[in-house]
Amino acid sequence: MPTPDQPAKPLTGWRIYAQVAERLRHRITSGDYTPGSTLPSEAVLSAEFYVARNTVRRALTALEEGGLILTVPSMGRIVLPAVQEAEVSYRYQEIAKSLRGRIERGELGPGDALPSEAELRWLFSAARSTVRQAFAELESEGLIVSRHGKGRFVRSSQ
Repeated sequence: MPTPDQPAKPLTGWRIYAQVAERLRHRITSGDYTPGSTLPSEAVLSAEFYVARNTVRRALTALEEGGLILTVPSMGRIVLPAVQEAEVSYRYQEIAKSLRGRIERGELGPGDALPSEAELRWLFSAARSTVRQAFAELESEGLIVSRHGKGRFVRSSQ
């Protein structure tokens, strides 16, 4: 790992974003970036790794989908605790179970709107793809329906 006075070597080869993601993942798991800390900005990381901001953005998206970081509007990308990393592969089931329970208890009735993706991401500290996977599971069970541009709703009994 480069020191502050020693720059990183430029990355070469195919799938550069994966290499950037791996270097950042190593820094997180080794404790260089502690849980709750904010990662450097896209511009800073772009300059450090000698890559385009879009490449850095793809790397950060991969880390977020892996449950290592969370994007918080107006705060940046926050490192999540290691405990959450272990749970992330099944987080969608936890979200689906919570929503299913609310539907079964009648808290959410036929035609009621479900919480938004953004709200569920915040509540469960989950990536957007994780929330969407939970919605897909409930939709495949026939409990909810999606209406393009409107949201997701509890399915009416028909």
